[in-house]
Amino acid sequence: MHRQSLVVNTQNREEFKDITAEIRNFIQATGVEKGFLTVFVPHTTAGVTVNEGADPAVSRDLLYILGKLVPHFDPKYEHYEGNSDAHAKASLLGSSLNLLVENGDLFLGTWQAVFFAEFDGPRQRRVYLALAGS
Repeated sequence: MHRQSLVVNTQNREEFKDITAEIRNFIQATGVEKGFLTVFVPHTTAGVTVNEGADPAVSRDLLYILGKLVPHFDPKYEHYEGNSDAHAKASLLGSSLNLLVENGDLFLGTWQAVFFAEFDGPRQRRVYLALAGS
């Protein structure tokens, strides 16, 4: 098992950061040709997802849609820190991914990329990678 953590610095309260290149660098450094990669975000107000990486409008649209589903402020939110929406959005996306590794690289679709999703920034965050394979 190969493990590494990535540091992700965000500049906005909400943003999607493409971390595909960093993940690919990790895989290549291990020499693993075929296996399974777990990507884990240990933060309750951030998540991780796979979506289109070619057009940045997709990420902006996703943030817009999540904002419509879970508005930043709602008088019925009870969590006292003022970031209830961030917790909900992170839960909707999820805190981990399980991805395939083939031929020493991520096995993604043509337009797919891996995104760290920040919902309570700006902050410095960590993403943990664990790769099992041969």
